[in-house]
Amino acid sequence: MTLPQRLPGQRLPACRHARGGAARGPAARACLVFVAALVACGCAGWRPWKGGDKLAQAEEKYGPSADTRIKRLAERSKAVGKTAGAQQRIDFTQELVGMMLAEHDPRVRCSILTTAADYDTAAATAICKGALEDPDDRVRTEACRIWGKRGGSEAVELLSTRFRTDAELDVRLEALRRLGTLKDKDAIPVLARALEDGDPAVQYRAVASLREVSGRDLGNDVNVWREWAADPNGKAGEWTIAEGFRRLF
Repeated sequence: MTLPQRLPGQRLPACRHARGGAARGPAARACLVFVAALVACGCAGWRPWKGGDKLAQAEEKYGPSADTRIKRLAERSKAVGKTAGAQQRIDFTQELVGMMLAEHDPRVRCSILTTAADYDTAAATAICKGALEDPDDRVRTEACRIWGKRGGSEAVELLSTRFRTDAELDVRLEALRRLGTLKDKDAIPVLARALEDGDPAVQYRAVASLREVSGRDLGNDVNVWREWAADPNGKAGEWTIAEGFRRLF
């Protein structure tokens, strides 16, 4: 087929398919528009199969991403395993301390914290304690959860301090929640003080935790719980028929 020659000032007719001479359909035009948009936004060199290479280049230039660091931490922890020897556990948790101090991303620090919580070493305990003072409230909240699981008198003391001193409401509420799950009578004084807080959310959380610690259900009246907390072993702490009905209904 001989192509027509374009004379000066003359436009060639629109391209047509070789078969049947039909003009390009809407789908073809849409494809061209999409490609043009890619070029316009600077994506002329887009190569989906080159994604791995680009990620490798970015990692070489900026270091591994947060997701990559979290993944590698999980792999490292799995390799060490809970069946590792005492010295291996000590070495690994000391390594975690260095990672925690150097890490700038709160999500990764949370992952380091939860990993350390699985180990009973001095370094792991140091991470769990230090996380309660982390500058990011998400890490402090996760630390409260960790101490709620670890338990013990030290957990009551640390969570009580976090409730009294933290500036973030979510962290304070989490500390109260975990004091309840400990079911330790030593938590009653701080929970009783929480009943005096001006925030209804704090009062509600304190009541819920006192219910867990005491094993009783005195309803949701803050004043009733104040009376009970003032003398848990006194008359107010005795089981009543009303309490029995509350449990049933």
